[in-house]
Amino acid sequence: MISINNLNFHFGSRTLYEDANLHIKPKDKIGLVGLNGTGKSTLLRLLVGEYKPDAGSIQMSRETTLGFLNQDLLSYDTHESILKVAMQAFEEAIQLQHKIDQVLHQMETDYQDEHIDQLARLQEQFEALDGYNIQVKAEEILEGLGFTTEELQQPLRTFSGGWRMRVMLAKILLQKPSLLLLDEPTNHLDLPSIKWLEQYLSAYEGAIVIVSHDREFLDKTTNTTVEVSGAKLNVYAGNYSFYLEEKELRNEIQKGAYENQQQQIKQAEQFIARFKAKATKAKQAQSRMKMLEKMDRIEDVAADAPVVNFKFQFTVQPGRHILRLENMSKSYGEKLIFRNTHVNIERGDKIALIGANGKGKSTLMRIIAGDESIQGNRQLGHNVIMAFYAQHQLESLNVENEILQEMVQAGSKRTEMELRGVLGSFLFTGDTVFKKIKVLSGGEKSRVALAKTLISEANFLLLDEPTNHLDMQSVNILIQALQQFEGTFVVISHDRYFVESVANKIWYIENHELKEYPGTYHEYEYWMEQREKDAKRNPVAAVTPAKAQPKPKPTANQQQELEQELKRANQKLKQVEGLVNELESKLKSCENKLALPATYADPGALEEATQQFNKIKAQLDKEQAAWEQLMEQVDELENQLK
Repeated sequence: MISINNLNFHFGSRTLYEDANLHIKPKDKIGLVGLNGTGKSTLLRLLVGEYKPDAGSIQMSRETTLGFLNQDLLSYDTHESILKVAMQAFEEAIQLQHKIDQVLHQMETDYQDEHIDQLARLQEQFEALDGYNIQVKAEEILEGLGFTTEELQQPLRTFSGGWRMRVMLAKILLQKPSLLLLDEPTNHLDLPSIKWLEQYLSAYEGAIVIVSHDREFLDKTTNTTVEVSGAKLNVYAGNYSFYLEEKELRNEIQKGAYENQQQQIKQAEQFIARFKAKATKAKQAQSRMKMLEKMDRIEDVAADAPVVNFKFQFTVQPGRHILRLENMSKSYGEKLIFRNTHVNIERGDKIALIGANGKGKSTLMRIIAGDESIQGNRQLGHNVIMAFYAQHQLESLNVENEILQEMVQAGSKRTEMELRGVLGSFLFTGDTVFKKIKVLSGGEKSRVALAKTLISEANFLLLDEPTNHLDMQSVNILIQALQQFEGTFVVISHDRYFVESVANKIWYIENHELKEYPGTYHEYEYWMEQREKDAKRNPVAAVTPAKAQPKPKPTANQQQELEQELKRANQKLKQVEGLVNELESKLKSCENKLALPATYADPGALEEATQQFNKIKAQLDKEQAAWEQLMEQVDELENQLK
């Protein structure tokens, strides 16, 4: 469908691509990943023709159509309703509808056979384009992306930038291009909309290239990962999780080959230095010198996984109770947000507040921070020092300050070296720390404000969408920082991997009340799925987890059948365990073979060994899944026998 051949592209003196190659086939679902600034978004713009290659070619079949979602679409403005904007995707069908309307209008006063024939032809074409269903399709996608039925008739210009981006995404999805190019599509979506989009893209018939910092979204929507690294496009035949594992394996192989070659070079250089002046060994020394000159040098593995290089510092320990809200209610005019809600935050709580936009998440954060008036009581605990990061905090930045100066004035008493380390974690390196705040983009200002929050001596953090505008490496830095934070925090985020990594409690808003699930995000998600299934089976069931009812004891015959079934399950489990152990041993042997320099030096042997490794790995994954199912079966049978 699209072939990128020996692509070269530069921004000024900076090389983004050099002899890069990639083939995009129909139905490919590609996640485009890489460090910030390596050229991921640039590649999308090269594909749509906004930029031209300096050398090489991008070849595309005539039938290929492109749909490109990018931040530039935020500038589109109109008085038309969002439904009409989304329906612009059906331009041909809409033009036919106008022609049909014109003919019908003519027929009101001039009923001729030629008009009847023309109307029949137009209606046939309109039906072939499924024109009678275009509004239904547009409504379905807009509502899937979070709009209510009432909002569909509202003008586009009455919505904020994030909601406008959803409309543009809906329009592109309705066009159904043969290749979708999506640059950070989840940036303006809440969790329900992200899940809806995942399902839509998983079933999408065309090809997709996605740039995203949401690793779980990439895992669920892509089957190929392309890494932009070293001005090349490196292909991995799997989703993001597969890419991480495969890259680690490739790095181990490359590291082993590099170290082996370095040892050979060192020995050769020592021989040359020792014997080049001796007549009897001069010829051999010359031979080794020529060998070194001709040698294809293996590069060392570049460390691109950042580690957290700063620690939180707070000297004041708070009391056990961080904050309490009792009988809290909040409304904006007639719009009710919270009703008789109780909130209790204890020292050490790591809370993630999740859910759809418009439910009151940011309002609750402002209430906790004391920035919103409420009905009810708000009590802040003893020795609690709070720091609040949110988009509106950007207004507190001194626009005349340089970035480093702003950090110094935050009053953390850290050294300049420490502050540079923190800024480096958030993509401000070298002389960029001397940029004025006023020349920064919105995303860059967000990162400065987040960095200021993290260096404060607060023992209670409020973080509203802190991962927005961060790449994956910076998100990992933030995860590491929050994991070692000994205080308390509440974070709003739609990034499920981030939430799973940092939170031990989940908050969600339901029926204008705050609810709490005491566990990780994945545990919460599983519980919610079970609750929804139970609600479908029994709509009268309570919305909170039902208390377990005592089970009737099995009869003697049932007991005997259960014991026999348990025996068979345990036997099968033992067999699968043996097979898993055998496959793990084989996989280890493959890994050892792949680490040999001789294997790495022989492309044919390397490809064969890699295929064997992937085959065994796939079989092992299958057997491990079977083992987990059998374990669940054994547990269930044992519970029934109790």
